[in-house]
Amino acid sequence: MKEWEDKIRKVVPYVPGEQPNKKHMIKLNTNENPYPPAPKVKTVIKEMDDTKFRLYPDPTANALVKAIAEQYQLEENQVFVGVGSDDVLAMAFLTFFNSDKPILFPDITYSFYDVWADMLRIPYQTQPLDENFQICFMDYEKENGGVIFPNPNAPTGILVNLDFIEEILKQNQDVIVIVDEAYIDFGGISALPLLKKYENLLIVQTFSKSRSLAGIRIGYAMGNPALIQAMQDVKYSFNSYTMNLPSIQIGVAAVQDTSYFEKTREKIIATREWTKVKLKELGFSFADSMTNFIFVTHKSYAAKDIFEYLKTRDIYVRYFSSNPRIQNYLRISIGTDQEMDCLIAVLKEYLK
Repeated sequence: MKEWEDKIRKVVPYVPGEQPNKKHMIKLNTNENPYPPAPKVKTVIKEMDDTKFRLYPDPTANALVKAIAEQYQLEENQVFVGVGSDDVLAMAFLTFFNSDKPILFPDITYSFYDVWADMLRIPYQTQPLDENFQICFMDYEKENGGVIFPNPNAPTGILVNLDFIEEILKQNQDVIVIVDEAYIDFGGISALPLLKKYENLLIVQTFSKSRSLAGIRIGYAMGNPALIQAMQDVKYSFNSYTMNLPSIQIGVAAVQDTSYFEKTREKIIATREWTKVKLKELGFSFADSMTNFIFVTHKSYAAKDIFEYLKTRDIYVRYFSSNPRIQNYLRISIGTDQEMDCLIAVLKEYLK
């Protein structure tokens, strides 16, 4: 090893889901929304004034912050926006997790958490989900440097209620508790009502799932003004212009098109419930997902074999090979009715 190589920061990176690009594929592996963005988004794109691209965007992204604050009946100083929820979460890790004590998060969860912790040299301990993939409340009662967990959890799809979240907050009032609500719009109740009671709560959401804007990259955090200001200070010390002008304008349009949001959200939920019935008929078992995906296993067939067979039919789902506890599970994103019907037909063929 050369002398300078020893000084390079080395981390094991996050590995995103496969991004195939085939004409007639069915892509159910990255939890994208199967429906196009809202009509108001299309209108904004068509009418966008490209002469303004020569100017720096508003570093505060005030138009988007204001739209989100109005949507959730918050003050503008309670909202932070970033380039996807990954950017927002990374900024939150950098801002709030600075203790010598370990932060806590589940052992089966969003696999970016340990990547950020390793990269930023944040000590952490993963807390094991129980045999039913449920978060165990007692694991978060011990001394720590912060808590983060998704609700619903990913990749399990399991939701905890607000009483559960409040108990964790009660036991951890000396640290920041982050609830990652990337999938909350597909069946859960947001922890937003708890912001009035707990100054140490930060809620993170995204436009990638329920608002069909994964390609635009918009995420946001909601919390106490002191937390938001701390994140802003870190952001401006890192990169003042994270949100580009098109993203700000498109984000505002997506937030304001409420009727379209509700319509597509309800369609995805209905398709998910139909898919649950069909998968059970084929012998698959799974927890009751409250997300836009289902985390399934089959007692008679190996997940890896099903995964490989589906790929031969140009159907892509997510297989997690690195964690022994979930090596026999597949995460299947919810597509259109036609896509899910095709998936079920191909699974029937394979199981025969």
